[in-house]
Amino acid sequence: MISGSFRLKTLSGERETLHTGSFQIVTNNPLVADSLSGRYRVCFLKNGSDREVMVKVRDLIHRRHRLLTAPLSGSVKPWETPYRSIMVSSDPCSAVDATSLDLIERAMEVINRSHNYLKTTKPSIDHDFQIVDLSLIESALPSAEAIGRI
Repeated sequence: MISGSFRLKTLSGERETLHTGSFQIVTNNPLVADSLSGRYRVCFLKNGSDREVMVKVRDLIHRRHRLLTAPLSGSVKPWETPYRSIMVSSDPCSAVDATSLDLIERAMEVINRSHNYLKTTKPSIDHDFQIVDLSLIESALPSAEAIGRI
């Protein structure tokens, strides 16, 4: 597991240390869980929807965890894929991060609106959406590793 920390300023201007070695990935993607669970902490929501992933992340943010990746990353439209993987800090910070909370709530609004357009994926392309989601979260890992070495 990656370990390290970095200093940042909170919205109130306080300096705080964020320990990146204890980040976690919240996902409903079985491919992410299978591929990354051995190396990183993965919270796998088996049979969970993309909205359930967002709710879990929002709940973690309310418990003072910080959002580390964009909840709506990539160029795949929210109504086209049922898979979502989001990186958050494992260690709680000193206060709720207002920016993280704002980002996840806005993303949840988009997901809620997009479910009106949600198309059922065909089993033949379901695995493709899992691969896209896995590649998006894997692309965030080098940044997390670099921050962990600071």
